[in-house]
Amino acid sequence: MSTAPAVPAAPTVKENPTFEILYWIGCAASYDRRAQRVARAVVKLLHHAKVNFAILGREEKCTGDSARRLGDEFLFQELATANIETLAKYGVKRIVAHCPHCVNALLKDYAPFGGEYEVVHHTQLLATLIKEGRLSAVPGAAATPAGEVTYHDPCYLARVNGIHEAPREVLATALGGQSLCEMKRNRTGTSCCGAGGGRMWMEEDPKQRVSTERAKEALGTGAKTVAVGCPFCLTMMTDGVDANGSEARVLDVAELLVEKLGL
Repeated sequence: MSTAPAVPAAPTVKENPTFEILYWIGCAASYDRRAQRVARAVVKLLHHAKVNFAILGREEKCTGDSARRLGDEFLFQELATANIETLAKYGVKRIVAHCPHCVNALLKDYAPFGGEYEVVHHTQLLATLIKEGRLSAVPGAAATPAGEVTYHDPCYLARVNGIHEAPREVLATALGGQSLCEMKRNRTGTSCCGAGGGRMWMEEDPKQRVSTERAKEALGTGAKTVAVGCPFCLTMMTDGVDANGSEARVLDVAELLVEKLGL
């Protein structure tokens, strides 16, 4: 009985004190099993590209993004202060995160409290590594995504921070020349998945769920795979695809790249 190869461990800041970039895991990948697969994909890619990175491990707390969006400013500031102190303790200057909400909080919300860092989304770092020739296929790798692929731009990535080309650059490599089926609403004109601004934790009318409508738009392109770049979007688009009775796959951009590289 064959077993999947083990994912190389992500070193903590204590295990690798000379790290150059900190990988911020975030709440979703810490607790949600589906989002954990995205974190594993990112770790595989960072190891494959020989990036000198580390994680905070148990010392990482929630960024407080959802708390602030929902109006609990006290909780947000409590979490932000604790995280800033931890980041300062380890001299963190550069951070990569696969969650746009974490990216936005670390990049913009923390600055007024003394937390100023170079923060990038994982697709931005992956796009750079591809251009540098540090991400190449494993010999014999032939895995490619099945069917047409569309990409859902996360609001906090595209609309809030103007990051929309890096994911497409990574997908260009992941798809190996296969065309991307763009939805009508894309880039800075994207549609919300239904989870932003704290709505991840709010009840919705089952008949009027934003995720169902957005997934319908994605499936309308004829795509068999919906690519995302946010753990919130991953959950919402998966639910939306299921609600539309489709068997289309919903995968993070990093997972598609891992497939292509044969990792």
